[in-house]
Amino acid sequence: MANVTIWHNPRCGKSRDAAKLLEEKGIEAEVVKYLDTPPSREELVAMLSMLSISARELMRTKEAIYKELNLKEETDEDKLIEAMVANPKLIERPIVIKDGKAAIGRPIENVIDLLG
Repeated sequence: MANVTIWHNPRCGKSRDAAKLLEEKGIEAEVVKYLDTPPSREELVAMLSMLSISARELMRTKEAIYKELNLKEETDEDKLIEAMVANPKLIERPIVIKDGKAAIGRPIENVIDLLG
């Protein structure tokens, strides 16, 4: 089986569902608790490329910190990335990575499609 990684938040039900799916499929994934070990700017840029989405599409726009930082009005992609580096709670979850491709596990079908 190819190397699989999950950006995981154990307190999130959707993230736990994705981890359980990997376990049920017998996939031993590398678990990255991204709130404990936040991704670097370079890692986030690579993730955005794997997902083929913009920084805003990777953000949890309903988080209080999103509103506090007034990110709704921000149009600079680099500033949005820097906000996620500084505040990893803004990063949508879970994210599963396999073979240089990634999927956000909302809905879980995205992960199922990625795994094939």
